[in-house]
Amino acid sequence: MTTTIEERSSARSARDGWAARVLVPEMWATVSIVAMWLAVLFVGVFGSDMTFHGVDGSVTVMPSVAAVALFAAIGTGSVAKRVFGRRPT
Repeated sequence: MTTTIEERSSARSARDGWAARVLVPEMWATVSIVAMWLAVLFVGVFGSDMTFHGVDGSVTVMPSVAAVALFAAIGTGSVAKRVFGRRPT
């Protein structure tokens, strides 16, 4: 029986170093999810209210962050399922 030892090439790959860490899809998915929730935070702090006027004269006031948070939750779920929910092959 013989055993072979696999040696690593002395020439470095183009994706070694910082590029290998930056070019992974998981990092960009994390950045996009953080950006979505930072938008929710800023709309919650600085955003105004949504005002709805009914035909009977009623007025409904709702914070605009509720709509932004709803869409951020949908976006977070879709990004997380697409990037982090992959099955290993």
